[in-house]
Amino acid sequence: MISLERVTKMYGNRTALRDISFQVRENETVGLLGRNGAGKTTLMNLMTGYFPPNAGQVRICGKSMLEDPAACKRKIGYLPEKPPLYDEMTAESYLRFVCELREVKKQGIRDHVEEILTLCGLQEVRGRVLGHLSKGYRQRAGIAQALCGAPEILILDEPTVGLDPKQTAEIRELIKALRAEHTVVFSSHILSEVQQICSRVIILEEGRMVLDHDANAAPDGLIRLRLKIAGKEDAVMKRLRHLDGFAAAELLPAEEAETVEARVTLERGSDSGAALDRAFRILADSGLPVRLMREEREDLEEVFLRTIQSQL
Repeated sequence: MISLERVTKMYGNRTALRDISFQVRENETVGLLGRNGAGKTTLMNLMTGYFPPNAGQVRICGKSMLEDPAACKRKIGYLPEKPPLYDEMTAESYLRFVCELREVKKQGIRDHVEEILTLCGLQEVRGRVLGHLSKGYRQRAGIAQALCGAPEILILDEPTVGLDPKQTAEIRELIKALRAEHTVVFSSHILSEVQQICSRVIILEEGRMVLDHDANAAPDGLIRLRLKIAGKEDAVMKRLRHLDGFAAAELLPAEEAETVEARVTLERGSDSGAALDRAFRILADSGLPVRLMREEREDLEEVFLRTIQSQL
């Protein structure tokens, strides 16, 4: 759906993005992370055709943004960090206006706007002037305008910035609903939000892409298990060290008497489900009943901080 090929962007003598290459597949949800000034907004501006790159290619559904910008932009709905709203217009009239700009067939505008108002939870404020709406409703209106014309791709720059916790949760649920039928790329400073929504995370640092991370995979190739086992500490730790692929074990405070709690790290020899099955059987066969066993994945905050620290 989206392909960047060795993209570089300069502002005068300053390099905002340097040699960026990645692809976003159909119906994938990708989060862009990075410190302030890392290049996230510039990258989105290149993907939407707002700026041209100084070098490299941006392709949307196989078409070049430089050679066929109109065709590429029809595929994209964009929410900038500040929603592009006309405060004197009502929510409904604004969406009708945007549909006309995006060349939606006149006879289809009414039904299209109704569908978007319902999806974005704007029905109850459809007749209200945008300038009088709360921050949460304005963000909803911003996402709604990005949906006009039924684009296949949504690019959202900080969609929950400045919202209270309730509004943030509502916008997050809206994005989750949208990802079923759209390819979504969005930036955020809220790591927990990205972790809940995204299947993939791209981290930028000083204009360079420093990590392309599958959010569902262990980033370092290791499996971490959290265990609660009935038994004596010496016997448990001795058996844990003989698990297949054992790399490390850390004792944790035990909440119950005659139990041992530990975090065990295994080298990945196969999928994590198989590793859990093997560990359970080995411990049970050794007369050590397992009361709790689950895989612990590295938190996205840990991934982000470790990645940024490695670049300093």
